[in-house]
Amino acid sequence: MYIEQLYTGCLSEAAYYIESNGEAVIIDPLRETEPYIKMAEARGAKIKYIFETHFHADFVSGHIDLAEKTGAQIVYGPTAKTGYKIIEAEDGQMFNIGKLQMKVLHTPGHTPESSCFLLFDEHGVEHSIYTGDTLFIGDVGRPDLAQKTGEITAEDMAGALYDSLRTKIMPLPNNITVYPAHGAGSACGKNMSSETSALLGDQKETNYALGDISREDFISELTTGILPPPQYFAKAAAQNKTGYKSIEDVFEGSIKALSAHDVNGLIDEQVLVLDTRHQDDFRVAHIANSWFLGLNGGFAPWAGALIEDLHQAIVIIADEGNEKEAIMRLARVGYDNVKGYLGGGISAWKNAGFETRSLASITPEELEVTGVGDAQIMDVRKPSEFEQGNMVGAQNVPLDFFVDLLGEIDMTKTYAIHCKGGYRSVIAASILQSKGVKGTIDLVGGFDVIKETKVALNLPELA
Repeated sequence: MYIEQLYTGCLSEAAYYIESNGEAVIIDPLRETEPYIKMAEARGAKIKYIFETHFHADFVSGHIDLAEKTGAQIVYGPTAKTGYKIIEAEDGQMFNIGKLQMKVLHTPGHTPESSCFLLFDEHGVEHSIYTGDTLFIGDVGRPDLAQKTGEITAEDMAGALYDSLRTKIMPLPNNITVYPAHGAGSACGKNMSSETSALLGDQKETNYALGDISREDFISELTTGILPPPQYFAKAAAQNKTGYKSIEDVFEGSIKALSAHDVNGLIDEQVLVLDTRHQDDFRVAHIANSWFLGLNGGFAPWAGALIEDLHQAIVIIADEGNEKEAIMRLARVGYDNVKGYLGGGISAWKNAGFETRSLASITPEELEVTGVGDAQIMDVRKPSEFEQGNMVGAQNVPLDFFVDLLGEIDMTKTYAIHCKGGYRSVIAASILQSKGVKGTIDLVGGFDVIKETKVALNLPELA
């Protein structure tokens, strides 16, 4: 028996490779299929099944491409209806993987079709469970992603999840390992741990969802204080249900070096220029009206949260060698209309005689001495972060909902913008610049550094 967790930090997502006696399965694969195929080939195994724990909302799965390339069958749990061929497994159905067996446990709650997969070892003993978004380490999946107006509510789904946990997962042995689909940073839950696996017995002791909590209190906990899902979630889930363009076709149409003059022409056609370099480089010089989304941060989720149109035409600005990575990460969340990338990067733009723009910035030390003048302080952290401490006079405009909130922002003002560490603030500043705001100042280092100065702060009272 061989098990490997394949964790992708940008999405806080875990896929799994399980193999026995020359047969392998993949659980919740990302859109790019080559890594899974190469792994199986290197180990002399054939991929037999692709198990999907649910219709993923935060990324486009690679299940369809992987099935076409390997002949593997796609397996979902009960009630899953798709636009392509699958095995819609019954609750309790068993699948053989070499000398192992996998049992389907239908666990509705995060979504109606959500299912966990219980792995039995060569001796028929429960070994591990692959819980998708039903059970995380320290948390459970949000219950508000599968609602149909007038038919089902978040409270209904939370109640179903409560029942699923108690009837399907909690009776299992304490010594089996829990392998979820996500870790900390995912928007699929509220307070999940940075740990990506744990013993079920440990979760029974430490995870509130498996503790001594009433059904009523559980429902209240899951439905209180949860932020609305990013706007791309429903779109990604729809692609996973109905199908999508192959990743090879995406790469063929997107991995193209464009000249500075090509890019300039595309800008006139309303293409979005997406600058994926480090925020420090963006501050120094960037193409006017481009958006910053650095590959060094949560690139794909922020693209999904902020770019409203999945068909938006995009041109990439990237450090040399990172162009394909940027295109692949966009494809993971369903953005396939990349026209190419600027060959030679910003240097080529400058050499062609085109102007660049800079982003004004101020250090916390300068802020402490001189302040920000007449600028409005804009804090783009989440409301929960803002409540834990903020600058006096700051306006909280969470980046998560920035595009929706643009209509409430006075575009004639100057804004001094910060987040926690300095990544999200540059995204926000770049969007404001692209919308015509003339005065934007980035507070370098964010609140982590600002709070160490003598700048006036609002801090919660200690209990």
